[in-house]
Amino acid sequence: MTDKINKKEKIEKSKKKEKIIVSACLLGEKCRYDGIVIENSEINKLAEKFELIPVCPEVLGGLPVPRPPAEIESGDGNTVLDRKSKIFDNLGKDVTANFIEGAEKTLQIIQKHKVQRVILKSKSPSCGLNNIIRKGIKIKGSGVTAALLLQNLLFLEEFE
Repeated sequence: MTDKINKKEKIEKSKKKEKIIVSACLLGEKCRYDGIVIENSEINKLAEKFELIPVCPEVLGGLPVPRPPAEIESGDGNTVLDRKSKIFDNLGKDVTANFIEGAEKTLQIIQKHKVQRVILKSKSPSCGLNNIIRKGIKIKGSGVTAALLLQNLLFLEEFE
């Protein structure tokens, strides 16, 4: 009888979907700085094969929705994590601590769920993987969360 139970448990475990962390805004959650809801149909299709876990580092860091847009003043997420740059919203408020806290909480969620794959929103000061926006111009660099996750050797992807 125990062998049958063990086989059933193994089958159930093998049916579990792989977990992927996804920027919550890409799943249509109202968490963007401007409060606009967007959805990415490619990302939504992944839910058929994977368990998608939404995260918004900026909200995890305590920022409201909507909120003033924010930019990394110089460098990118790595320079913010090294405490050599700050993030200010367009009203001049320093929100660096919120961005770092959100990145750290995102990493904790990834570690808790043992996630190997992360899909982030492009050009974000938190989640941008290859590019971020500064003064309306796309520049090479990563956001704070992306930088922290890269430092922890996670596999990252980004979507519009």
